[in-house]
Amino acid sequence: MAAEKATYSHGHHASVVKHHAKRTVENSAAFLLPHIKKNSRILDIGSGPGSITIGFARLAPEGHVTGGDIVPEVLKEAEVLAKEQNIRNISFQQIDANALPFEDASFDITFCHQVLQHVGDPVGVLKEMRRVTKPGGLVAAREADYRAFVWYPEPKELDRWGEVYQGIGKANGAEPNAGRYLRKWAAEAGFTPSAVTFTWAPWNFQHEEAKQWGITWADRVRYSSFATSAKKHGMAGDADLESMAKAWLEWSEDPQAFIVVPNGEIVCEV
Repeated sequence: MAAEKATYSHGHHASVVKHHAKRTVENSAAFLLPHIKKNSRILDIGSGPGSITIGFARLAPEGHVTGGDIVPEVLKEAEVLAKEQNIRNISFQQIDANALPFEDASFDITFCHQVLQHVGDPVGVLKEMRRVTKPGGLVAAREADYRAFVWYPEPKELDRWGEVYQGIGKANGAEPNAGRYLRKWAAEAGFTPSAVTFTWAPWNFQHEEAKQWGITWADRVRYSSFATSAKKHGMAGDADLESMAKAWLEWSEDPQAFIVVPNGEIVCEV
């Protein structure tokens, strides 16, 4: 298969990686908890800073968990975190999800979180995930749906942020509303309807979590690949981006602020 051509819209600015490091099995992969055994062999694609990957390793102490990401710098952070927590049944390596460097039927569970929305060929990636999963094993994915976000308060600058995010995702060759397409993509990857379980689960950020979301997105709008891509594709200039950043900061200070991030989830039997 061809190498990844889509551009990762978020990039790996410190504000992005810090936010991703707050993800855990419990808040981002709870739908997989009933399926993980003590001796499971698990592949976590797009493992980023490794927080979910390490959670899997704790749940499978007699198995092994492999975390893979396309960016070597973030893998180094994950390795440091695993070492600090004395997690030994884990390894990290650089991968391209379009051509996984593993033999057929290598894993009991192959998982990705917020990855398919950033790739150019999500069906091809699901096919690769299926290839490296053992017969009787599981392919699982969890993806947000940006067009279905709900937030309050609703300043016009945040509506503008949503429009720009959608435009960036599409211009970068990906699908920012991946959550709603998971069943369709699974079918196109060769899974029968009876083999696929689809669920819908939101993140519901309020209070301190909402505040941190707003602060993080203010930084990302100013400094991450979001800003670079917005300007590259002519979707927003510096003044527009600054107005979005200020709106996120003001939003974060409102005690009534909340944001709901819907996530589609699939578990597919191989």
